[in-house]
Amino acid sequence: MREIFALLNKISPTEITLLVEGESGTGKELVAEAVHMHSSRANGPFIVFDCSAVSPTVIESELFGHRKGAFTGAINNRTGAFKQADGGTLFLDEFGELPIDLQPKLLRALEQRVIRPVGSDQSVSFDARIIAATNRNLKGLVEEGTFRADLYYRLAVMKVRLPSLRDRIEDLPLLVAHFLSQIENEHGLEVQVGYETIKKLQKHSWPGNIRELKNFVDRAAILAQGNRLETKYLVERQEMTPVESPKDSALSEAQKAINTQLPYKDAKSRLVEEFERAYWEALIKIHGGNISAAARQAGVHRKSAEYLIRKLGISTSI
Repeated sequence: MREIFALLNKISPTEITLLVEGESGTGKELVAEAVHMHSSRANGPFIVFDCSAVSPTVIESELFGHRKGAFTGAINNRTGAFKQADGGTLFLDEFGELPIDLQPKLLRALEQRVIRPVGSDQSVSFDARIIAATNRNLKGLVEEGTFRADLYYRLAVMKVRLPSLRDRIEDLPLLVAHFLSQIENEHGLEVQVGYETIKKLQKHSWPGNIRELKNFVDRAAILAQGNRLETKYLVERQEMTPVESPKDSALSEAQKAINTQLPYKDAKSRLVEEFERAYWEALIKIHGGNISAAARQAGVHRKSAEYLIRKLGISTSI
């Protein structure tokens, strides 16, 4: 983290495009905001655009804006995220979710610093620094053919990868102390945390990373008895809340795995990763470690299968 902080200090005053990689909950948006606040654009707007939270049918309009009458429901002109960030910074979160058919237009915008609102025949210039973030392996997506190589290299002029909390677990006591200090300042709650509690917290896997840790500290501090932080308020895997179906008492595997204690995006990401791992582990086992045979049965290209198996850390030695 010290190396990352030193790098960010050098990057912030420049206009260089930055790509921030890391698992969900590692603090990518906080990094982007810190870079903005320590740049010459600090007095300008900091616009956050979450590519995963916008429907593919309207994402172009949300990014570039649209003109009145451009499509059904376009009753007024709309300024898109690029123009909203004029004079400041545009943070494109979850960039790996961007539809591939929109990627050429985005590449043009980044290279020429102009956009064309939907329904307009006029290009509009913008002046905004671009910071992108993703929890996916963009280079792997390029190899798969689902992300343009030229766009990747245009974004990855400078790249920072944030470590997961489990890879910097020695920072956990400092983070807990910081969150408790925030709670004391905001709510007047003085909560203490003991050595044994910290040791237990350091043994947790923290799949939701720092976001999950902060949620735990907030929850445990409010529910604390005797002003002591307790690990019993930590949401473990076995405590995941199943969703009852009124029509069918037999719960699906997906329903059993739903964790309503996590934000929607984190819960979905975790469930998808668990499915991918279970699916490919089963196929690799069935085919005795033969990736080509597993890829054929899955109906995907061998390179895509190799990427997924490598990403998930699945062994092909049977």
